[in-house]
Amino acid sequence: QVQLVESGGGLVQPGGSLRLSCVVSRTIFSPYPMAWYRQAPGNQRDLVATVASGGSTNYADFVKGRFTISRDNAKNTVYLQMNSLKPEDTAVYYCNKPRSLGYWNWGQGTQVTVSS
Repeated sequence: QVQLVESGGGLVQPGGSLRLSCVVSRTIFSPYPMAWYRQAPGNQRDLVATVASGGSTNYADFVKGRFTISRDNAKNTVYLQMNSLKPEDTAVYYCNKPRSLGYWNWGQGTQVTVSS
């Protein structure tokens, strides 16, 4: 069974930065596109960014120019570099495959709080 372990969240002031990591416990990781999602209290889970197996990326409009998704296939890890953080970025962040490929079981996520 695949396990997803997210980390790197925390409390940061507006304008600050965080780098999230997600380790995927699966031998065959590199062929899969990966994505970061986020869910704020009372809201649905939203797609934030995706990275293809070859490294091409796509971003939701609300993070374009501020967030960067990347992956290290040798470490079975996907990253999310978040810069210029805003209070509205506050949410629990999760990684998983894109919805079209079917989700693995969700991990516990990592809490990001942007507040002064």
